[in-house]
Amino acid sequence: MTSTRVPPAGRTASPSMARAINDRLALRHLQEQGALTAGQLKTLTGLSRPTIADLVERLRNDGLIAVAGESGADRRGPNARLYAIVADRAHLAGVDVRTHSVGVAVADLLGRTLAEATLPIAASTEPAVAVAAATALLDRTLRDAGADRLHTVAVGAPGLVDPATGELNDTGGLPAWHGGLVSALASRQDAPVLLENEVNLAAVAEQRLGAARDRGTFGLLWLGHGVGAAVVLDGVLRRGASGGTGEIGFLPVPGTDVLPTATGCDGGFHSLAGSAAICELAREHGIRTRPDGRVPPAEAAVRAAIEAQESDGGPFLDALAGRISVGAAAICAVLDPGCVVLGGEIGRAGGEELARRVARRLTGMSPLRTEVRAGTVGGGAVLRGAVLTAMDAAQEQLFTPPGG
Repeated sequence: MTSTRVPPAGRTASPSMARAINDRLALRHLQEQGALTAGQLKTLTGLSRPTIADLVERLRNDGLIAVAGESGADRRGPNARLYAIVADRAHLAGVDVRTHSVGVAVADLLGRTLAEATLPIAASTEPAVAVAAATALLDRTLRDAGADRLHTVAVGAPGLVDPATGELNDTGGLPAWHGGLVSALASRQDAPVLLENEVNLAAVAEQRLGAARDRGTFGLLWLGHGVGAAVVLDGVLRRGASGGTGEIGFLPVPGTDVLPTATGCDGGFHSLAGSAAICELAREHGIRTRPDGRVPPAEAAVRAAIEAQESDGGPFLDALAGRISVGAAAICAVLDPGCVVLGGEIGRAGGEELARRVARRLTGMSPLRTEVRAGTVGGGAVLRGAVLTAMDAAQEQLFTPPGG
């Protein structure tokens, strides 16, 4: 069964509107199915043979599709030609801005990553130097991908992204180079820049590629250097009036001595489940890890506890699950999403074992039935979500003919 965009009641689609609808429908099938013959497009779309013939010619002339081969060795001629989207029609970039690093991925129009790189940035780095290094990383990755320009860039960063202005607002303690990088990328005249909260992008990745593919409504609880949440309701990412949906680090919680403020989340859920709090909890439970510059200490502690869960690691994991369940219970009490995905470095390190323990604690705290899942996209969730967001925006523009 296929669906098309239907004009509002009382309106008849103009020829140009009808062509735009048909073109987008065919392109979506080509994106989802891969190369198809004209006959297969006819079957999938329900359009007539002449309409498909006109559509194929139009999309080929626009450079959006091309002949990609033939359907079988026993068939020859126009009816056997396979058509596919021209993936290098446009190139996209996703940028993941972290507190101590920046990651970049360059992809084609179908979202397939062509080149990827990460650059550590020390806290002591001057903002101008950090911005220059990050933009140079993007340019270098673009060259590595064999491309010379970008159609769209999507950036994921911590903090509030105002839905009205698209500006990044610091919620406390972010490096000065974050805002400078966003401004530098936005000033580039060759590509529009889409800015989104990092946790929201991770939720996009889990919804499209990971643990929430079968869920139209879910919450993502991000557990990394800091904590955050993202909310998807009825298939739509919700941002809130000021972009603050999911700023759960500021949630006042029991067990802390102070309350969070407008400029800092000390005393909020961040003080229970942020990386510093997890490291302290690990020390209290005697969890020892070897210093490793490649793995953050909190993540290393959770991994060590998972390996030793049958002996020394179990009590620490139970205590950590108890803390995480406080944030999960808050999400459930307000939104009743039915599913909470544990993402970020801590969610990835804890995997199904930590998710199981959180689910058990949550069952005792809330009357609402909620499934707890471990995120599956991994540490690249923000970057994957950024690429998907850039891909959607580029396709929306390229797949809509002028006047469509």
